[in-house]
Amino acid sequence: MASGVTIADECKQQFESIKRDKKARYIVYMIKDEKQIVVEKVGERNANYQDFLKDLLAAGPDDCRYGVFDYEYEHKVQGAATESHKQKLILLSWCPDTAKVKKKMLYSSSFDALKKALVGVAKYIQATDESEASKEAVEEKLRSTDRS
Repeated sequence: MASGVTIADECKQQFESIKRDKKARYIVYMIKDEKQIVVEKVGERNANYQDFLKDLLAAGPDDCRYGVFDYEYEHKVQGAATESHKQKLILLSWCPDTAKVKKKMLYSSSFDALKKALVGVAKYIQATDESEASKEAVEEKLRSTDRS
């Protein structure tokens, strides 16, 4: 189901600046006036996952957001002597259970359009509470796609 929400050009430009140029660590997106997905915040390259979560949840328990994070971690392949450095882009949809139904529906129905616009995301994550958006939960999902 399409929501009719459009995606601002700045959303794609900022995404490319992370994907290609590594200029930022993360982006928080919001739906403005129920019409357009816009960039709300861009995190500095030296920011960490906790900074990302803080900005993602800053709107409060009644609001939804999207976020892109350039996630880096170490992965050890079975039989290898050293760990390899991994870097994956994640797109997270944050819709807490406490948000209003109309807002949750708008964000969930607009998520596909954002997925299609942001080419190069390795993992899509939908979170409704902080445990699903935690660093541990996200890293577990990323590692599940790695070779062992």
